[in-house]
Amino acid sequence: MEQDRKKDNNHVPFDEDNYTHNIHKANERSLDRRGFLKMMVGAAGVFAVSTLPWGTIAVKELTGLQNKKYADKKIVDVNSLPVGEAVEFAYPGEHDSALLIRLGDNEFKAYQNACTHLKCPVFWSKEDGEMICPCHHGVFDPKSGVPTAAGPPRRPLPEVELKREQGAIFATGVKRYEA
Repeated sequence: MEQDRKKDNNHVPFDEDNYTHNIHKANERSLDRRGFLKMMVGAAGVFAVSTLPWGTIAVKELTGLQNKKYADKKIVDVNSLPVGEAVEFAYPGEHDSALLIRLGDNEFKAYQNACTHLKCPVFWSKEDGEMICPCHHGVFDPKSGVPTAAGPPRRPLPEVELKREQGAIFATGVKRYEA
């Protein structure tokens, strides 16, 4: 009887649908812990390699290796904007808000008007001669777009390049921020 038990170790003593009794059989687990980890490392590698093209595009965008060209856009007629006034416009895209300020007879400045701190809108204060972000009391110089000592912004507003042609002001591009 003892010999029969030793010979018949792989015998299931009773019929059931529970498969935990055959853990030690050959090829029981085709995917064990080591195999699972190998598969996950392989999947992570495939994912990393598949994101390389997007990473390359992001690096080019962030480092300015690829200068963008934008179409010229008419903002306003010179005669319709008095000195000291400002007008909002969308540039370079329809959802990119910008602000044109007439500082003098022949002096115009335009900036994207999303604060460089948390992207709150920046407004022109004619009385103070400043561009103000109401979210955290940021203040920007209208001649350079550089933040003054007030508020948390540390980077200047992106400047919109302008040209004057046929009695109108046109936006022609956006200057990149140089760190």
